[in-house]
Amino acid sequence: MKARVSTFGLLAGTALAITTIVGLFVVPADAAQGDVQRIMYVHVPSAWLAYLAFLVTFVSSVLYLWRRELRFDRLAIAAAEIGLVLTGITIVTGAIWGKATWGKWWDWDPRLTTTAILFVVYAGYLLVRQSLGDRYRRARLAAVYGIVAFVNVPIVHFSVLWWRGLHQAPTVIRPGDPSIDHTLLFELLASLLSFTLVFIWALRRRTALEAGRDAADLTLGPGT
Repeated sequence: MKARVSTFGLLAGTALAITTIVGLFVVPADAAQGDVQRIMYVHVPSAWLAYLAFLVTFVSSVLYLWRRELRFDRLAIAAAEIGLVLTGITIVTGAIWGKATWGKWWDWDPRLTTTAILFVVYAGYLLVRQSLGDRYRRARLAAVYGIVAFVNVPIVHFSVLWWRGLHQAPTVIRPGDPSIDHTLLFELLASLLSFTLVFIWALRRRTALEAGRDAADLTLGPGT
């Protein structure tokens, strides 16, 4: 198992390195924004994978409340931690992109504001878990929190459609032909794939770590 995970992690990391190098130095720059647009190959996959991570937390939380099996709680916490890191990357890369295109690091734009709220909400999820000692009570309350917190994800995604702000409307996921050069679109999708592979690797490793912690906890009862 360890060998397979290590091999997969190596392949995922290699794919991420290749797509990052290609995005930064090989594909042509955007005709309108120039080289600063290249940050899109990190910014957009980070945002999409953060959505996916929080969806995993949501589904795992529902499954835990239904089945009361700690394996679902382990998956929920692993995904939430990774999602929080990805959201942080999204905010930082977005600030860099915004400085170059809007002339400022931050603006109370609907997408920026809702993303910041999303970060705070899931940081709160981790704090709630750390504040509770009993393993099963922690899992139960965290599951409820993880379900309610997911409401923020569609709010972030649709904020550019619901409210006017600096962010443009979607250019990739929209009806008809995406308003993005096909070469840039291909690189974006390749970056998304490599980020997804790294996400899967990290999720497996983090879940395994949580399982090891549970196995070492002598106070655990049945149901693990």
